[in-house]
Amino acid sequence: MLVNLILWIILGAAAGWIASMIMKRDAQMGALENIIVGIVGALLGGFLFNLLGLPGDTGFNFWTLLVAVTGSVVLLFLLGVFRRAF
Repeated sequence: MLVNLILWIILGAAAGWIASMIMKRDAQMGALENIIVGIVGALLGGFLFNLLGLPGDTGFNFWTLLVAVTGSVVLLFLLGVFRRAF
């Protein structure tokens, strides 16, 4: 169980890092922020994909990484809009 938790944290960190590079915020974010954005983004991505009728989580694979990256990009976009508004 501990190994699974560590693997999911690594997947979240990778998703957050990829999303920060896509959104050009890599220089502004540290490792902990990447992990948090990746994990929250994975939850958001899973929710959004399920709304669209697509599978959100299919295990520890490329599809799940894609879902997490997509959710992380959406999260970073929304945070940017929020920061500009306030």
